[in-house]
Amino acid sequence: MITKTFKTEEPKANPHQVDVRQLYNKESAQVMHITLQPGEALKPHKTPVDVFFYILEGTPTVHIGDESDRFERDTLIESPAKIKHYLSNESDKPARILVTKAPRQETPSQLL
Repeated sequence: MITKTFKTEEPKANPHQVDVRQLYNKESAQVMHITLQPGEALKPHKTPVDVFFYILEGTPTVHIGDESDRFERDTLIESPAKIKHYLSNESDKPARILVTKAPRQETPSQLL
């Protein structure tokens, strides 16, 4: 059995300059844990694969294409491949989000 927690993984350098920790990285999928502090956001970007976000804590805003909405914990949000998307935290509390890419993005060095 292989186990990991976001607390035991080191943050990975990323172009968004937020706390990103890789939890799973296989050809079939890639899973990242993101913590957004109040006021932090990812830069808008596109991925060549489908992505879904699962809200673990907080109320981040998910921006996909022309749509934006704030979501509470225990919500899963799908983002299709090649559509501009990003996450932001406009609240006054940290937000934690699990991000899954399936299949894994072709360039594993790009973490988001």
